[in-house]
Amino acid sequence: MPGQQISSVINPQREHLARIGAARYVTSHWYAFLPALAITKYLFTDLIHKDMKKISLAILFIAFSTCAFSQSFSFGPKVGLNVSNYTGGNIESDALVGFHLGGLLNFGIGKNFSIQPEVLFSTQGAKIDNAGSKDDWKTTYVTLPIMFRLKTDGGFFVEAGPQVSFRTGEDIPNQTIDHFAKNLDLGIGGGIGYQSAIGLGIGARYIAGLSKVGDFTGTNIDPDFKNSVIQVSVFWAIPVKK
Repeated sequence: MPGQQISSVINPQREHLARIGAARYVTSHWYAFLPALAITKYLFTDLIHKDMKKISLAILFIAFSTCAFSQSFSFGPKVGLNVSNYTGGNIESDALVGFHLGGLLNFGIGKNFSIQPEVLFSTQGAKIDNAGSKDDWKTTYVTLPIMFRLKTDGGFFVEAGPQVSFRTGEDIPNQTIDHFAKNLDLGIGGGIGYQSAIGLGIGARYIAGLSKVGDFTGTNIDPDFKNSVIQVSVFWAIPVKK
């Protein structure tokens, strides 16, 4: 039919124009990314000087600096498993299984790009060798990852971004260590996943620690080791603004 032929020509053109429009929006609003770029530079400059409090404030500011420029917005719960361990130093350890749960916000900029801050309660640590046996050394954190996400039209996405974690507790069998982990932990993460049209999704993420975990002296364990966490999550990003 002639009408169907015209529709088959117009629809691809509309999709093409929509992609061009999203690209033009991001290009014309390039200044929206300046706060994130500036804060990232500030972040790693302070990392060299080990000013962790300023780093955490810088990471938190990234989310708020882009809210005014978002074209879409969603929020919702997130829960999943952690497989954590320690890297570096002389600590002998095996992976420990934990969990994370919390919530997320997603601010869309254009059709395929978004910024997603999260607040998660996370249990992690490692199994530490102790006279031939393995003890569970557990640390709990409130983690604040901020992911820069690129999603395809089919729903698959890749993401990367910084994470700051605040220690809320620890369970360490070694009674000679009074204070095992530092109060603040900095990391960087990257991951992949899939999100459906209604916001339900699944993702896998790796978080590599950048700061020293140990906050103790006087033992045969070098405190200069870092967190290493693999996360597998399910989430529901409920759309509020499209």
